[in-house]
Amino acid sequence: MHFTSLIALQADLEANYQTLPLVEKAIDVVHGEGNEQASVMLIGEAPGYYESVERRPFVGRSGQLLRKVLAESGLQASQVYISNIIKVRPPDNRDPLPHEILAFKPYLDAEINLIKPKLIVTLGRFSMSKFLPDVKVSQVHGRLHKIKWNEQTLFILPMYHPAAALRATKIKESFIQDFAKIKKVVDFVQTAKESEEFKEIVKEALL
Repeated sequence: MHFTSLIALQADLEANYQTLPLVEKAIDVVHGEGNEQASVMLIGEAPGYYESVERRPFVGRSGQLLRKVLAESGLQASQVYISNIIKVRPPDNRDPLPHEILAFKPYLDAEINLIKPKLIVTLGRFSMSKFLPDVKVSQVHGRLHKIKWNEQTLFILPMYHPAAALRATKIKESFIQDFAKIKKVVDFVQTAKESEEFKEIVKEALL
């Protein structure tokens, strides 16, 4: 799927809702939210009840925690785009099923291609598995990963899902600590990307 803007992507998603699992009507869709030129993209699991009512990602209890630690991290709202692996609330907030994740995959991939974030923060195991399928969040949270994805170089920072942070004090402590260093990670990634681009320019100049 190729789109020229997030508006076009969202319009297509709503126009073709009948081809997607879980969607009974176009207004069931909860789109991503934020700046199309954001330097950081956060990817969660799926909308919950409050998200389905307000049609905005991360506005319930876990969303309030996420937005609080984001603000405390020093990132501006204009630097962030927030989305989910699937764009519709599963029944009773159950885990998304593999075929559901696959059905929404082209739209998430298109979001990533449009935004071109410097850093992708995965929230929980489902979004982490998209890029790092063979690890556990407890093993790698807060550790930066550089990967090849769809012929692109991406920087991935796995984090606990804020809903998990609300359920366990130790996880919440780790969640807050990981987010506290996110601005430094963004600065590091920016330097690394600029260095890579410089190397490519030099290489092309020498050919």
